[in-house]
Amino acid sequence: MKPYYEHAGITIYHGDCREIIPQLPLVPCVIADPPYGETAFDWDNLVEDWLRPTVEVLKPGTLWCFGSLRYFLATAAQFGVWFKLAQDVIWEKHNGSGFSADRFRRVHEHAVQFYPRTTKWEDCVKNPLKGHPSDHKQVIRHSPPKHAGHVGASKYQTTRGEFCLQRSVIYCRSTHRKAVHPTQKPVSVVEMLVKYSSNPGDTIIEPFMGSGTGLIAAKNTGRFAIGIDNQEWCCEIAAKRLSQEVFQF
Repeated sequence: MKPYYEHAGITIYHGDCREIIPQLPLVPCVIADPPYGETAFDWDNLVEDWLRPTVEVLKPGTLWCFGSLRYFLATAAQFGVWFKLAQDVIWEKHNGSGFSADRFRRVHEHAVQFYPRTTKWEDCVKNPLKGHPSDHKQVIRHSPPKHAGHVGASKYQTTRGEFCLQRSVIYCRSTHRKAVHPTQKPVSVVEMLVKYSSNPGDTIIEPFMGSGTGLIAAKNTGRFAIGIDNQEWCCEIAAKRLSQEVFQF
């Protein structure tokens, strides 16, 4: 295969991921954002049978797949053949469906983690992420009644620097008005998935590359990456983004 782009451990292939993935090395993590098949756009057509080659390249390893609940319900049987469910993360974004919608304003997407049925969960790479330091908190309680003795006001407080596991609901502004691809995800969200499911120096695969956000997340976190897309214009914009010094979205 001749790469469309190759530099500093990041490689892009122009073609069908179902044909290219079987020719790639084994990896610990795949980041996928396949078409959901929910709109009339020409790029939003469900792709059949992409899970079969994907599971073969994960030995051991995990798949993070973006999608809507509708998408995962529609494809549950296909995922069930090859994968087991590990966990799901919700990306909460600042924008969403407009006033014309007749449902709740949708401001989220799912990122669901799967691992192959032939793989043990304990054999997969897992780097639990720590959340942001807690804010300084203080709770004041009233003095007890006199019959309990004289006790002054007391307080309970936590100080900055206390960490906890990263929450499964991640708030991050979308790339609205900045995106160069219609389904572009924020780099910061994908970086979390990459860091959790791979180690520095590992290679990840992004089979529905789009604008290359997964490749940028890998580069930013000290990983290598292979991106695939069947649209040449996507390969071009991903290559241009990777050529920049700073990634702003």
